[in-house]
Amino acid sequence: MFSVLLIDDEPDVLNVFRLLAERAGDMAVHTAGSAHEAFGHLEKNRYDAIIVDFDIPEINGIQFLKILRSRRDTTPVIFFTGAGREHTAIEALNNGANFYLKKADDPPHHQYQQLVSMVKSAVEGHYLGKRVGTSQKVIEEMVHFTSDPAFAIDRDGSVIAWNDSLEQLTDIPAAEMMGRRDYVYAEPFFGMRKKTLLDLVYAPDEEIKKHQYMLISRIPKGLVIAVTRGKRKDGREWTLWTKAMPLNDAQGNFIATVGTVRDVTNTFSDVVIKEKGSLNPFDIPSGETTPVASGGLIDRILGKAMAQYKEGAVLMSREKNYDGAIAAFDRALQIDGDLAYAWNDRGICYRAKGDHTMALKSCLKAVELASENVECLYTLGETLETIGLLHMNSKYLDSAIQVFKMVANIMPNNMAAWNHLGVCYKEMGKPEEAKFYFDRARDINLWNKNTPTPCKRSEYY
Repeated sequence: MFSVLLIDDEPDVLNVFRLLAERAGDMAVHTAGSAHEAFGHLEKNRYDAIIVDFDIPEINGIQFLKILRSRRDTTPVIFFTGAGREHTAIEALNNGANFYLKKADDPPHHQYQQLVSMVKSAVEGHYLGKRVGTSQKVIEEMVHFTSDPAFAIDRDGSVIAWNDSLEQLTDIPAAEMMGRRDYVYAEPFFGMRKKTLLDLVYAPDEEIKKHQYMLISRIPKGLVIAVTRGKRKDGREWTLWTKAMPLNDAQGNFIATVGTVRDVTNTFSDVVIKEKGSLNPFDIPSGETTPVASGGLIDRILGKAMAQYKEGAVLMSREKNYDGAIAAFDRALQIDGDLAYAWNDRGICYRAKGDHTMALKSCLKAVELASENVECLYTLGETLETIGLLHMNSKYLDSAIQVFKMVANIMPNNMAAWNHLGVCYKEMGKPEEAKFYFDRARDINLWNKNTPTPCKRSEYY
């Protein structure tokens, strides 16, 4: 009989799996409702395997895993996570998890049998990366784990997974693509063979931009998110929101890249991606003027751009004078066009005025300049959500979801981001997914762990 420690803050999950283990007689399940309680058990007992959920109190499952491995504890770990967290599953595997299991709507005894099988495999030493077949099977399951169109290539550039959603998006059956290499897998997206974001996951930013990707977010040696333009099979252009993440084995060796691709043509239809992958927000049909940087180095050194930004921040926040604030932000950007906060707050002002086209352009420019800045990402998410709600457009809501997930990845205890995710899913008619995110926001509030989004302009008023 195997001895297993199950860590989850949902009493129903703990009770059901404990009961199933008692009936089956093949596992002795010990439970913990938090990381602190789990570490207490680990100080007193040894276990054949550990099963941990991502959403646990105090610290999340990834952080628990990092601490566990930093203590040189090699107990096999099975990561238990919900739908929509495929990149969290990859991060868990990259940080020493041996397997992952998707929380699903299947009957509990089905999931229990999967857990038993994983525990047996883990205990017998079939760790990720130790055998090629095991690694590839885990990757295939991961690609099918997400509802997003997704595929994976190994380190030799051969397709090893191509899920059902991607078949529907590209009209290319998996059977035709499995094992293909030499960038054949790029043809459904670009009408030609070329490097995709999955091939560029370790490339420098400039090289990614040379391949006409607009970088949205990047974590060193981890998740890369970018937008690009491609060509469908019928010759029409489309805009693709692409994520790519490398996957390593238990020894830290790179073995594959997993990626998702979404059609966001309607959302980004008025955004121009220039030859080197940067955003051009100046193609504005509305007749509005847009600031063009013309200030010199001396003006920037003297802080004239920041002085104008400060004036705009005060006008925006204290006086709600959005026209005056926009004028001040424009003056700042004429001096220094790379002032991400000015673009960000300019977008907020336009959104407050109801000009969502200009708001989106400004927010996208801010994110291009500061792709990992939580405030800029959060503002972009709010803007996409607002447009989606006003026009009942699921494309914008879906894009908002992608952005708020980026915020939640950077700041796991940002209650507002989880709440926004719940709102977007609810408006898209997905109440079960919405409940998951609303519950997460509620739990953060109950634990008093909320980490608010930082606000640059608050320094000036």
